[in-house]
Amino acid sequence: MPEILVKFANKIIERIVTEKEHITIGRTNDNDIVLDNRGVSRKHAQIEFSENGALLIDNDSLNGTFLNERKVTEQKLTNNDKVTIGKFDLIYFEEAEQEKKMSDMDGTLVLNTKKQNKLVDQDRQDKETAQAAGGSVLIAVNDEQRETFPISKQTTTLGKSSFVNIRVKGLFTSRMQAKLEKEGEAFTIYNVGRKNKTKINGEVVDSATLKNGDIMEIGKSIFRFVEG
Repeated sequence: MPEILVKFANKIIERIVTEKEHITIGRTNDNDIVLDNRGVSRKHAQIEFSENGALLIDNDSLNGTFLNERKVTEQKLTNNDKVTIGKFDLIYFEEAEQEKKMSDMDGTLVLNTKKQNKLVDQDRQDKETAQAAGGSVLIAVNDEQRETFPISKQTTTLGKSSFVNIRVKGLFTSRMQAKLEKEGEAFTIYNVGRKNKTKINGEVVDSATLKNGDIMEIGKSIFRFVEG
């Protein structure tokens, strides 16, 4: 059974378990997942479950639904995906524990928070960047010039050597520290150099499939993954 963790201000406030084929997300308490905030529409979004997986659908909400920092109308969910609705983050897993309820409020406000504005602006810029590059890219976030690296090749290498595709920094970083493999529409990062020198969202990994908005640290160089 799937489990959805509801987080507010980076704290888990609820765990939802369901065996239903269809769950609703919104502000009123007739929803399966109730988000107590006026920036959330009454019937904000829904998730459809089938043998093909979980499908997130935005119900033409006023403030939008974001999946891994990208505004979506309809998108398939994968394990550990982050859905942002209003000021809440919903983390999707395949396992579940319990279900709770929250109260509701009347009227929907247009969100004008720093987080919402940042998400909308970043999503617009990301789409423009990916479109200009013709596909997915890495953006160097600890570089003042925010250099953009297209990753359209089947294999993209990262390291300190002159022969790699993307040069990275770090005294103890290997000449070839990591490689990025394109597998269908997905990208997977593999650590092939020194241990503990490849991190995704702050966690050391040997390999990991990237999601839009992931922060990838190779040695001392930091990139944000933007899905095309």
